[in-house]
Amino acid sequence: MEAEQLASHLASAWSIREGVQPVTELNPNLTIHEAYQIQLATIKQEVNRGHRITGKKIGLTSKAMQDMLGVGEPDYGHLLSNMVIENRGSIPFHKVLQPKVEGEIAFILKEDLKGPNVTSMNVIQATDVVVAALEIVDSRIKDWKITLEDTVADNASSGLYVLGEKPKKLTEIDVKQLGMALYKNDSLQNTGVGAAALGDPVKCVAWLANKLSEFDITLKAGEVILSGALSAAVEAKPGDHFYAKFAELGEVSITFTE
Repeated sequence: MEAEQLASHLASAWSIREGVQPVTELNPNLTIHEAYQIQLATIKQEVNRGHRITGKKIGLTSKAMQDMLGVGEPDYGHLLSNMVIENRGSIPFHKVLQPKVEGEIAFILKEDLKGPNVTSMNVIQATDVVVAALEIVDSRIKDWKITLEDTVADNASSGLYVLGEKPKKLTEIDVKQLGMALYKNDSLQNTGVGAAALGDPVKCVAWLANKLSEFDITLKAGEVILSGALSAAVEAKPGDHFYAKFAELGEVSITFTE
């Protein structure tokens, strides 16, 4: 099947309101490069519908997640204008399929970054501010039965995202040591620290810029980069309220409604 057909297959999850068959079952020989082509076809379809690319997200930044999928590097997906949720806002459950919530550090760029030779110093120079973030990961694939190729094709299991309102310059904080606590319905679910994302979230953004150069894609000034989960994703149901407290970066929260 062609990339456009497989992108449409994934998109059909929204019309039937449940996950669909993994793309690797439809195309057992799917390569990572081909999976990214499916992702790009999906993003092209979304842009043609009037949505705007607002940034990128980095996934599989923890060793545990990489080991689970048998890979040695992260993956990435695109963020779109229809994925943005206001801090302290609500998410009607019809906007998601099988959501999970993660706490992350988001980078907001003031300069373009284009690989293949982007360094951590380049990232620091190109970053305007960092803010607290919640990423709502979601999967168009039934029961999250995914391989690396499946999640890449499915826009790195991107769903929605929420940004905090207490920006900090990278020169003001040490993102590697930045602590985060994630709560669900006032119950602490897990904690994490910036170093959980490849040892340094700045390195994650550098990896992304260099990876994107394989597809001749540039990270643009003004884009939001979700740099990777600081702890395990937590399943969400209607009525659940999530908030994450970040040292230095404040609090970010969201509620799922019926």
